[in-house]
This record gives sequence, C-alpha cells and structure tokens, in this order.
Amino acid sequence: MADLAVFAADPARSRGRRVPEPAPEGRTEYQRDRDRIVHSTAFRRLEYKTQVFVNHEGDLFRTRLTHSIEVAQIARSVARNLGLNEDLVEAISLAHDLGHTPFGHAGQEALNDCMRDHGGFEHNLQSLRVVDHLENRYGDFEGLNLTFETREGVLKHCSIRNAQQLGDVGERFLRREQPSLEAQLANIADELAYNNHDVDDGLRSGLLDLEALSEISLFRQHLDEVRARYPLIRDRRQVHETVRRMINVLVVDLTKTSRDRIAAAAPASIEAVRTAPPLVAFSEPMAEAQQELKRFLRVHLYQHYRVARMAAKSKRVVKELFDAFMADRRLLPPEFQQRAARMGARAVADYIAGMTDRYAIREHRRLFAIEDA
Repeated sequence: MADLAVFAADPARSRGRRVPEPAPEGRTEYQRDRDRIVHSTAFRRLEYKTQVFVNHEGDLFRTRLTHSIEVAQIARSVARNLGLNEDLVEAISLAHDLGHTPFGHAGQEALNDCMRDHGGFEHNLQSLRVVDHLENRYGDFEGLNLTFETREGVLKHCSIRNAQQLGDVGERFLRREQPSLEAQLANIADELAYNNHDVDDGLRSGLLDLEALSEISLFRQHLDEVRARYPLIRDRRQVHETVRRMINVLVVDLTKTSRDRIAAAAPASIEAVRTAPPLVAFSEPMAEAQQELKRFLRVHLYQHYRVARMAAKSKRVVKELFDAFMADRRLLPPEFQQRAARMGARAVADYIAGMTDRYAIREHRRLFAIEDA
C-alpha cells in the first residue's frame, strides 16, 4: 500500500474487529470487509428495495443496489486521485444502505413512527446493526465482524443518546470529531449519486421534464452544451449526455476542492484527520448548485402527487404489518417469534426493515387478504 497518502486509512494499522481474527491471506482487511458485504444476504436484498420508485413500477429505475454500486464507483474514482484507500471507500459505499427499509424514505418514516415508543428507527443505525448483529453467516461471531474503519463509515450520523450506547464507533460523535477521509468521501459520493441519478429516473418516469429542469443552473449549463454539440440527438441520449457531464463536473470539483483543503490542513495521519474540520467537500459555488438541484427534486419529484400516493400506500403497508406483528407475534416466522419474545418491538422492526418491497407487499397480502395464505 505504498501509494497511500499519510492521512489515508492503512489496513495494516486498522483499529481491528470486534472479534479478533487471523489476518487474511492474499487480500487486505478492507478487501475482506468488501467481500463479506458483497456476499451478504442484506446486500442481495438491495436489488429489490426502492430508491425513489417502488420496485414493481419499472425494471430500469434505480434500486438501493444499483445506487450503492454507483456510489462506490464515484467514491473510488475520487479516492484514487486523493491517495485514499479505495477498498475502504468501496466497502463503506456498498454497506451504507444495508439497513434501509422497503419503500425507501417512506418506509423509514413509517417504521420510525411505529417505533417511537421503542427507541425509534434510523436506517444508518440499522445498517450498523445489520453488519454487527443481524447478518449471521459465520460460526465464530454474529454479524460480519467488519473493521472499525468500515463500521464508522457506515454510521454517517448519530444522536448523542445513541452514540453513548455504541462503544467505539460512537466515540467520535461524543468528541465531535470527524471520521476518516474515506468515510467523508463515501458520504458525499452518496449525495452526489442520488441527486444526479434521481434526475435521470425522474425524466425516465415522466414526472420531471427538461424544460422545468432547465430552471436549474447546473442542469441548464450542460443541457445547452449537449444541444449545441449534438443538435440531432434527442430523448434518452440527450439526457444521458447531460447527466454524465453534471456528474463529471461535480467529481472534478470535489476532487480539486478536497485536495486543496487537505493540503491546507496538512494532516500527518488519520488521527490528525479526526481532529481537523471536514476536509472532503465541494467548492462553495458547487455546493450551492447541488443544493439548488436538491431543492428542485424535493418539490418536483419527491413531493410529486404520484410519488406521494405510492408513499402513502407504502406507509400503510409498513404500519399495518408492524401493528399485526406487535398484536400477535405468532404471525412472525418462527425465528423472529423467538427474538420478539426476547426483544419485543426491535425484533419486529428488524424483520420489517429486512424486507424487500415486493416481499413486504406479499407479506401484507398474506396477512390481510382472505384469498392468500
């Protein structure tokens, strides 16, 4: 790992795993983390979990799985240019959504409402819970037993109350410190990816149109460039050309700005990164352009009446499943019945959060439709 910068996460100096294991052969500790994540059941389920559009609404819309892969690709590109650890960035990116409920943010809001008297529900905490406890594949430990550095990257934000209960990965929230640069990068790559790819999916769905999006300076600039250079192309090719240019200019800006901020702070180690201000960032003009796009999407896509209708249906499915299982835990699969006897509502939340969109819909039918069993 001689090409790593002095402030990058070095797998040879990892803070280790919750349960000590022999060092891996032929791969680094962070490569082992990535491999465990990719082979996990929770990762496979992401294929059928909503990004914006519920899984059955179309085959070409992004899912949590495709989104996670796109985040990893963007983050690795920037990490390579900054001298950061690409394998750690990839592991964090691939794991960051493992705790998401079915039906995207609507599902999370509904489950959090259901759990309000039981400690609440938050998908970042649930992602950590998945890799620490719920994903059981190994004889020597529960969960995936990932390194500290991957686990801290998965936990993007956390309340002080929750941080006090999380041990080592909660400490930085109590000390008000930063995570590794790899974790900072994965977090920003997540926002970059979903903003720009939601533009693509919104146009594909017909909920957004080019003329309305042309109000947004970042989109208009690149759409004008595409129309000037390729006057004969239309429709999907025009959209793809525009979105890829937006992503490119954001990645270039993120790389340059982060490199300049790191150079100014001159951290000599990963420990120095933790006590510095956030170092991975967009320039101020580009950050504002991102915020403008985000505000537009909130109003014109996420609050669109068709998305709102599906969100309302999704919330009803989650709430009715939760209420049914809480009223009679015999309705749960046997392994969750046993856990619900020990853990109560948290076991019910674990079961629902692990569902894919289509499984949640089928489970709801099995419980409430007389003709289904």
